[in-house]
Amino acid sequence: MSGVLWALIALPLGAGSVLLVAGRRADRAAAVSAVTAMLVTAGAAVAVAFSQPSVRAPFLSGLPAGLTVDGLSGLLAVTVAAVTLLVLAFSAAEFGPEQARARFFGLMLLFSGSMLVTVTAATLPVLLMGWEVMGATSWALIGYWWRDAARVRAANTAFLTTRTADLGLYLAAGAALAADPTGTLALDDLAKAADPWRSLICAGLIAAAFGKSAQLPFSFWLSRAMAGPSPVSALLHSTTMVVAGAYLLLRTNPLLEASGWGTHVVAWTGALTAIALGLVALAQNDLKQLLAASSCAQIGFMVLAAGAGGITGGTLQLIAHAAAKSLLFLIAGAWLTALGTKALPGLRGAARRYRVAGVLFTVGACTLAGLPPLSLWATKDVVLAAALETSPWLYAAGLTAAVVSALYSARAVWFVWQPTRTDDHGLDSEGRGTRQVPGRVVPPLAVLTLACALLSPLAFDPARAAVSRVLGGRSEPAPHLWEWMLSGALAVVAASAAWAWASRKAPRPTRAPGRGGSASTGFLGGWLKLEQAAHLLLVRPVFALARTAARFDDRVLDAAVRDAGRGAMDLARWSDQRLEAGVGGSVSAVASAGRALGRLARRPQTGLLHQYLAQAVAAFTVLAVVFVLVK
Repeated sequence: MSGVLWALIALPLGAGSVLLVAGRRADRAAAVSAVTAMLVTAGAAVAVAFSQPSVRAPFLSGLPAGLTVDGLSGLLAVTVAAVTLLVLAFSAAEFGPEQARARFFGLMLLFSGSMLVTVTAATLPVLLMGWEVMGATSWALIGYWWRDAARVRAANTAFLTTRTADLGLYLAAGAALAADPTGTLALDDLAKAADPWRSLICAGLIAAAFGKSAQLPFSFWLSRAMAGPSPVSALLHSTTMVVAGAYLLLRTNPLLEASGWGTHVVAWTGALTAIALGLVALAQNDLKQLLAASSCAQIGFMVLAAGAGGITGGTLQLIAHAAAKSLLFLIAGAWLTALGTKALPGLRGAARRYRVAGVLFTVGACTLAGLPPLSLWATKDVVLAAALETSPWLYAAGLTAAVVSALYSARAVWFVWQPTRTDDHGLDSEGRGTRQVPGRVVPPLAVLTLACALLSPLAFDPARAAVSRVLGGRSEPAPHLWEWMLSGALAVVAASAAWAWASRKAPRPTRAPGRGGSASTGFLGGWLKLEQAAHLLLVRPVFALARTAARFDDRVLDAAVRDAGRGAMDLARWSDQRLEAGVGGSVSAVASAGRALGRLARRPQTGLLHQYLAQAVAAFTVLAVVFVLVK
């Protein structure tokens, strides 16, 4: 099955590259080609999930490239391929012929393929390659409408933020190589490194994971990522990139435990992110911004699970969240196309106007709220059971985050089910809407909706025990009946309270947000002012240092070079005026002396023999006299 494993990553990467190279000439066939390639990829993902092959290939001296599929990577590969297939099917119906479809679908395939490389990577070098390609393609997809400067700036912010955190992965690779210079940098061997290298590896991986998964303090970049097309948001938030960090932490849980401190940092960061970003979602007036903040919060549960040792719960949470979040983002995108807005006040009555999409959105939002018997209610309790085993305070934090999830989800549903406005107030704030949701987008949405409901049994025995065995047979705590009942009751009460409060204090329509941003203000509405803090603590000091270095270069280094040049020119002029004349005169005098000697030497050369004889007699006479005098 090694060939199937190679095909799993080669198909999306190869097909995506071909579409990008072909360009606009391939626009007409791009959607069909992309969906077909991903359909075959999904089949390959199912095959490798059952066979669990491993492959190795030469890469660098002593560092082979390794891919492997085990229980965790197999489940994730199937999830990535399945959700990508549904998102591409939706995009085929959503993206019009005037768009650069080949570029879009090509980038989406590369994005998904790089995530599959990340999921199946057995060594740090391969993980780094998938990680980097994923970051680069996310930048290109967020800035897909590159003629809009605001979207390009948003893409740059997202890219630079994640790239800053990605430096941790290079730190981890360097520390792993220092710990074992002859090793293969296998992910399974990282926990065996000795301190202090093990702590450096752990710190680097945690930083990279927090950045990629938009956990505190890196969460703000996910708000900027909303500038991209809605299918990009659906894929980025559900099964690629944003969940890559959570997957990495689940994969390297033995390293977190071996470090002695990594589990606590990861678990509490996940819990705090789930609470804080849940409150941020509650304060949003933009549907995509609400969903983006909720992604940070929901992934916080996965990160909490990785820190608490709940690998089964974290994996189930990831799979269930993938279905719910991709469904919600796709419907938000369909409404944006139809109504020209994603502002919640402008979306009043959207569910009544488009009933099918409204019902499907409601199911997805109820899943996100953790309402029983839907999937995230069940999977969240498996995560919280591991948290309770670790610390009752951690469990309380997770339960609080679950309540906040119900609040912001109910708020979103309340807006879209309000009576339809007779006027078009608040619509078309981001472009002229088509006023229709194509029926062709419903089938993939319906499949995702079914997944939201049908994934619930995976959290209950015997299915949960079977998933645990697939993931390695690790013994993990199972939720008690009172835990299921408590979380479900709290979710119902919180959702009901949010609905009643919204009905009692109906928000007035507000100015719709511009492209790539949210109209929400304040501390929570402004994403905890994290981006401003990053500019204050990092960006401004770096720019100030750059300006100082530039001034030093201009005023010191460059001035020194210019002064040295001017000094050399002055020295050259002085030497030309003073030394050149003396040197030239000396040379001329030597030449004149040479000419004079030459003229004297020519005089005896008469050609007459008697004169030569007389000269010889005179010369010998002089020599004789000198000889006599010397003696």
